[in-house]
Amino acid sequence: MIDTEIPDFAQWSLDAIREEGGSLSWLEELRFEWSKTTAYALEQILSGKTVILIVDSKRKWLEEYILSSINSIIPERPLIPIISIDGVYSHYENVSGGEMIDMLDDMISITFKDEYFFWYIGKGDDKRSDIAKRKDKSYFWIFDEDFNNAFTLKSYDSALDIKLLQLYKLFDASLNAAMFGEVDASS
Repeated sequence: MIDTEIPDFAQWSLDAIREEGGSLSWLEELRFEWSKTTAYALEQILSGKTVILIVDSKRKWLEEYILSSINSIIPERPLIPIISIDGVYSHYENVSGGEMIDMLDDMISITFKDEYFFWYIGKGDDKRSDIAKRKDKSYFWIFDEDFNNAFTLKSYDSALDIKLLQLYKLFDASLNAAMFGEVDASS
């Protein structure tokens, strides 16, 4: 009899990390934090929610990379609804204070009928993180701060950019695996 049980996301992540060899060895000890936060983000994507990507100013290059590669020209999977916060409100950089964030949040909630979540990548003390921090369903790759539903990294890590690209590659592989039933993201 063939075992057709779908692996849980934590085990799948560990296997995927180990398949990459030494380049992802740094992530093995953080796999539980990775698995918990990423599985929840994948569940939201699979349920049809739009991803609103927010990055701090030093990570604009990563935002462009994610937006251009997650829905590649030759799709290997269904397209993912993902946009930059700057595409939602081009003056986002000038948003400050609770009242302005509330107004922006209301506009986003109406526009997306509460079927969205924020994916924030950057320093925890950056003002661009404020709107994402207000939502319990947000997904974070956050630096120098522990936060709920966050995967934490160190901004002073000399290999940070490489690690971010590695994380994105693993995220993309995780998304494929979840979409095609190779892993159970809800476990």
